[in-house]
Amino acid sequence: MNEQRYIDLLKNVLTDYHRMEYGEFKPLYSSHPNWKYRTLQKLDIILRKWNVYICVKNEFKKENRENGIDWPSNAETMIGMKRLENIEFCIKKIIEDNIKGDLIETGVWRGGAVIFMKAILDTYGIKDRVVWAADSFEGLPKPNSEIYIADKDDKHYMTKELAIPLEEVKKNFKKYDLLDENVKFLKGWFKDTLPNALISNLSLLRLDGDMYESTMDGLNNLYPKLSAGGFVIIDDWGAVPACKEAVMDYRTKHNIKEEIHNIDGSGVYWRKNLPI
Repeated sequence: MNEQRYIDLLKNVLTDYHRMEYGEFKPLYSSHPNWKYRTLQKLDIILRKWNVYICVKNEFKKENRENGIDWPSNAETMIGMKRLENIEFCIKKIIEDNIKGDLIETGVWRGGAVIFMKAILDTYGIKDRVVWAADSFEGLPKPNSEIYIADKDDKHYMTKELAIPLEEVKKNFKKYDLLDENVKFLKGWFKDTLPNALISNLSLLRLDGDMYESTMDGLNNLYPKLSAGGFVIIDDWGAVPACKEAVMDYRTKHNIKEEIHNIDGSGVYWRKNLPI
C-alpha cells in the first residue's frame, strides 16, 4: 500500500501535475512562432542581464498533461501521466514474471522516465538491474536524409529546449535520491554509443528518439537483447510519422507479429513473445 502511494505521488511530481491547477509560467523561447513573442524576446535578452525574465502564463489542461501533449516548464518529464503509468505496468509485469534484464530509455530529456524506472525498482527492493539513460545530452542530430529519407525535413535538431546537459539529468536523479551505481549513462549519438554499450540483456526498452534514424538505431542495437517477455515502448509512434515508419520497417524485416497496444495516441508498446 505504501509502495503504491509513493509511486503515485512520484508520477504527480515528475509531471508537475500536483500543482498545475494554478497554471505555469514559461520563459519566452526564441523559436516561438508568434511575432509578438519574437519582439518581446529582444527585450527579454536585455532584461536577463539583471536576472529579470519575461514569461508567459499557460493555463493547465488536465487532458494535455495526462496524454503528454504539452511542454512542461519545470517537470522532469513531458511524456504525461498515461505513459508513466505504462512504464509502471510494464515493470510490474517484468517483476511478477521474473523477466531478466536491465531497463533503458533512449532519449531521456530531463530524465523523468528513467528516474521513475529507478524509483520503482528501488521501491520493490530490486538491486540487480541497471537503468540505462542514453542520450546525446546535446539535442537531436541533424537529419542524414541521404540514408534516411524519412528524416528529410526533420527540424528537431533546431529545438534548443531538447538539449539538456548530462549534469542537469544527474542533478534531477539526486533530487530524488536515486543516483547510484545502478544508473548508467550513455552519452553521444545512438549510432556511436548503442553498438558498444555493455548491455547483455534487457527487460524494458523504451525508445524516445523522435526521428527515423534514432528509432532504427535503438531497434537495431537493442531489440535483439530484449528478453522474451520483455517490453518495448515507442514514445513517438503517433506523433512523428518517421518514427512509426522506422518501427514498421523493422517489424516487417524481422517478422515481428506481436500486437501493438496504444497508450495515449502518441505512445505504443508491445510485449516480446514468451516461449511456449
